[in-house]
Amino acid sequence: MLILLPLTQRRILRKQSDNVVTTEIRRDPITGKRMPIKGHLVELRDRIAKSVIAMVITTAISFIFAKTLILILKAPARDIDFQAITPTENIAVYFKVALAGGFIIAMPFLVYQVIAFIAPGLTSKERKNIFQLLPFITLLFATGVAFAYFVALPPAMGFLGSFLSDVAENVWRLTEYISVVTRMILYVGLVFETPLIIMILARMGLVTPQWLAGKRKLWIVLAFILSALITPTMDPINQSIIAIPLIILLELSIILSRFVYKKREAKKSEEASENI
Repeated sequence: MLILLPLTQRRILRKQSDNVVTTEIRRDPITGKRMPIKGHLVELRDRIAKSVIAMVITTAISFIFAKTLILILKAPARDIDFQAITPTENIAVYFKVALAGGFIIAMPFLVYQVIAFIAPGLTSKERKNIFQLLPFITLLFATGVAFAYFVALPPAMGFLGSFLSDVAENVWRLTEYISVVTRMILYVGLVFETPLIIMILARMGLVTPQWLAGKRKLWIVLAFILSALITPTMDPINQSIIAIPLIILLELSIILSRFVYKKREAKKSEEASENI
């Protein structure tokens, strides 16, 4: 049929077939028919099962090195002495550190499972772009973990360890200290992924650079609220150590969103002009 059409119509159809942007409907792998709600739930169950299996494997690997990880996590506390109050406290700390280490190791695979589940609702180009960003998402998470450990934790622990130390000797429960440290490391690591998440949303057209710039004051307030929730101290200095990078990450997000949003709008204009 394409051969019988006029040349101009054939060119238009060929252009449209090359530039078509459609979302892929999740289909049954056996029948090829559109997957019902139950199929989506089965797919979600499988993704969760794979994620759980990955967590079990990575936690088992981390379990071997849990004692070394505990010693590493104790380092920012410097000269603070630790104690275990209950008989099972050390065991609980060991498993908690192994689980946190397993989560960090499994992070790339967990992110992949989330993307793979939502991928059929995206265009082929959007799927390609998101999968290409997966290594950068992992890199930003690792950067956040390193920032929390090397930059944010030492002054926070130093402040807590020296506060009223002339009045009472600081002897901390190991389980509470590990909970604070692991929570802070994981939260900061996740927050550091903000630029790429916003860039993906801008590429999909869900947010615009103008909207992000208009919410700058709100984000600054939110950054200090998040830092107050993440940091174990209430002093403004340690909170600023977390809040300032969050604000910088927002500015980076706006710059990246402008770049991808301009490309998206330019492509839409090009497609519109070709279809006229």
